[in-house]
Amino acid sequence: MDSSMLLAGILNVLTWWNLLLIIGGTLLGMFVGAMPGLSATMALALLLPITFSMDPGAGLSMLASLYVGASYGGSIAAILLNTPGTPAAAATVLDGYPLSQQGKAGKALGISLFASFCGGLMSGIALLVAAPLLGILVLKFGPIELFAVAVLGITIIGSLSQGSVVSGLLSGGIGLLVSTVGMDLITGTPRMTFGHMNLFSGISFTVALIGLFSIPQALLLIEKSGFSAKRVANRITDRLLPKLKDIKILMPNICRSGVIGIITGLIPGTGGDTASWFAYNEAKRFAKDKSRFGKGDVAGLAAPEAANNSVVGGSLIPTIALGIPGSSSTAILLGALMVHGILPGPNLLTEHGEVTYTLIWAVIVANFALLAVGLMFTRLCVSVTKVPDGFVACAIIVLCVVGSFAINNSFFDVGLMFAFGLFGYWMIKAGMSPAPMVVGLILGPVMETSFQQSMLIGGGTFMVFVKSPIAFCLLLLAAFSVLQSTPLLGAVASKFKKPA
Repeated sequence: MDSSMLLAGILNVLTWWNLLLIIGGTLLGMFVGAMPGLSATMALALLLPITFSMDPGAGLSMLASLYVGASYGGSIAAILLNTPGTPAAAATVLDGYPLSQQGKAGKALGISLFASFCGGLMSGIALLVAAPLLGILVLKFGPIELFAVAVLGITIIGSLSQGSVVSGLLSGGIGLLVSTVGMDLITGTPRMTFGHMNLFSGISFTVALIGLFSIPQALLLIEKSGFSAKRVANRITDRLLPKLKDIKILMPNICRSGVIGIITGLIPGTGGDTASWFAYNEAKRFAKDKSRFGKGDVAGLAAPEAANNSVVGGSLIPTIALGIPGSSSTAILLGALMVHGILPGPNLLTEHGEVTYTLIWAVIVANFALLAVGLMFTRLCVSVTKVPDGFVACAIIVLCVVGSFAINNSFFDVGLMFAFGLFGYWMIKAGMSPAPMVVGLILGPVMETSFQQSMLIGGGTFMVFVKSPIAFCLLLLAAFSVLQSTPLLGAVASKFKKPA
């Protein structure tokens, strides 16, 4: 472990400005998470332009804390409204809402907050321990291995995304295609610019990100606003701070769920929702009285909350070590690095160690901020759930326009943002996930540059990827990730099965 980088990272985080950004980001994340229909990914996309004028470490600290805050915020709506604020809070509804109906909303929110804090802290420590170990491994990575990592990232995200494998890979392929717009990085030849000067520098990643994640969310909220009335939230009448005896009983469950979340986060393409259900099932399996689950059991509430917050640090491990986003939210964190000229990939730990450790420490400090801010402002977050969907949608669209215009002071970017937004809306309606497309946009330049460099190293032969053991193994893993998720493989395998 490079102690100087480690120390520089924590000193960066502990400046007054960065601490204020972490507290503000955590609070904003809680509000966003508490509003059903909104997501951490959308909020991160909208805030990304604000980080342009910031130091990379400060911008990442704010975005990471928003991610942490939103992971807990989703439980507020789940417990009080029986509607998960974020997809990761879906399992929280099962026991959280029954508790609030019993007049124990404060107890439920307090346990959710404490479990979220413990899960997030565990994942932050795991990230801090894993980073230097992975830093030693990635020193062996050159252009050949980088290309293989980029291919693996696209295939894993594509095969694990919602919908079919084909639609996921198609979405990733579209992202790769869009990333080639602009001047060729090696030859300087313009590609797919159609003579438009605004496209010579390529399509702004931030513009595409805002369009793909925020505009579809606004349109879906507008769709929903005319058909259903806002639910009335249950009141918080009891104390929020959990009792010590409850904490002692729940700690084994919280620790187990935290480990499940970290391991789930390591797998690119999975997220807090997957981890939450895994943890809920395990909590029920280990419970002495399984009949209480679904009726307000605190163990069934603590498990998913610890798991979905521990995914934050777990998903950042492949993001930092390999440049493969563990989720759509970590893809935006990678985008924040790209905005500051820092390309994602294995070199992140070696060439930009100070920024990387600032991000890691920000995740840890953000969890302490979450505990403090959560105890003070959770009651206030209840009022956010009453805001009409139509008003929220209009506010999102206004912020999208302001954010996309501010990037280059160009109305062309605003039009491009709306084009991506409508395309993202169509993708959702067609059952395709926009997340692989975003990963394609991020990994496209890395893949292209490393491929061209690999061809120069290998004299134009593809055998260069076979001669590198790391690259060969990664490409085999990429092929396997596609094949094992393809229905064709199952059909072929069934032909060889003996009849019963």
